[in-house]
Amino acid sequence: MSQESFKPSLRMPSAARRGLRLRERFDRGGTQVGVERAHQLADRRELSVADVKSMHSFFARHAVDKDTKTHKWNSDSDPSAGFITWLLWGGDAGKAWADRKVKALES
Repeated sequence: MSQESFKPSLRMPSAARRGLRLRERFDRGGTQVGVERAHQLADRRELSVADVKSMHSFFARHAVDKDTKTHKWNSDSDPSAGFITWLLWGGDAGKAWADRKVKALES
């Protein structure tokens, strides 16, 4: 698979920018690694194989965050830290993209 095919999809930057805005506004969600990933996605910079695998692993580990009991998933007025973090990594579009890329790498 060529490096060219690791360019983030068009929907991923929007999610990453939303996550950055919510993180700044509510002062929660994500680590420095997540913030760096969000900037990478927002700029639609090429991702490495390691980045793709890292994204795939992140989403696999953090799917449980959708079952939050505090704050809300998919909220701009009271977002959970998990939701903000999910957005920083590209949101649902990022998860679907990373899943497809890892599957292609394994075949």
